[in-house]
Amino acid sequence: MVVPSIISDNRRNLVLTLSVEVVERDLKNFCIFYWKIMSKRIGILEDCPGYKLDMFCIPKHYEEDLDHVLIPSGLINDRIERLARDICQDLGPQPIVALCVLKGGYKFFADLLDKIKQLNRNTDESIPISIDFIRLRSYADDQSTGKVEVLGADNLAGLKGKNVLVVEDIVDTGRTMEKLLNVLQEYQPRNIKVASLLVKRTTRSIGYKPDYTGFEIPDRFVVGYALDYNEYFRDLSHICVINEKGRKKYAKKD
Repeated sequence: MVVPSIISDNRRNLVLTLSVEVVERDLKNFCIFYWKIMSKRIGILEDCPGYKLDMFCIPKHYEEDLDHVLIPSGLINDRIERLARDICQDLGPQPIVALCVLKGGYKFFADLLDKIKQLNRNTDESIPISIDFIRLRSYADDQSTGKVEVLGADNLAGLKGKNVLVVEDIVDTGRTMEKLLNVLQEYQPRNIKVASLLVKRTTRSIGYKPDYTGFEIPDRFVVGYALDYNEYFRDLSHICVINEKGRKKYAKKD
């Protein structure tokens, strides 16, 4: 625990000072740093060891299948609150269609909309929101297949002329989102913004970045908070890194 020194000048202003070494040490301990202040992104350090499983409540049936907790649920909740505020400030009082990308995005979608509705009730300006759903399929086991199926796109004719907010769980290579955006553009929306809870830093990325990002994470396969591994782990509250035993246990059977 670091106790900052307090310096008082003649005008009785208090200045909190911490050495650069202490700041770097603490940031590494917490595994989180501000990736780019101007873009409001938060990144997880590449060599972040995460948090031990016994520090949190993990479902018994997953205890042996996870390596560590990468992002605790409380931190996810606080970050989503900030994203909701940013979205409301940027989009203003104009009506939006919030488009949930299923299945992995449902939890982030529900929590984000709850935060926006709270702001609608407690601020001078509010955003009318309608919702719709779409489903994408691009993963087998822990690898992107490179082929993207878009399910439910035949019901999106109502997007024409609308402001659309796409809510996704994770952007990996960016190819899936690029495919989706191309499909949505066919319906001639007024504009499209994308909010993704996670963005992976990976050499396979095509360079796509969403408009709103919760966390940038190392290139690890993560589960929990509705992110799955072959439909398992959606019932896990925290975002965790799966271990090799878990990969083998829940791999698709031929």
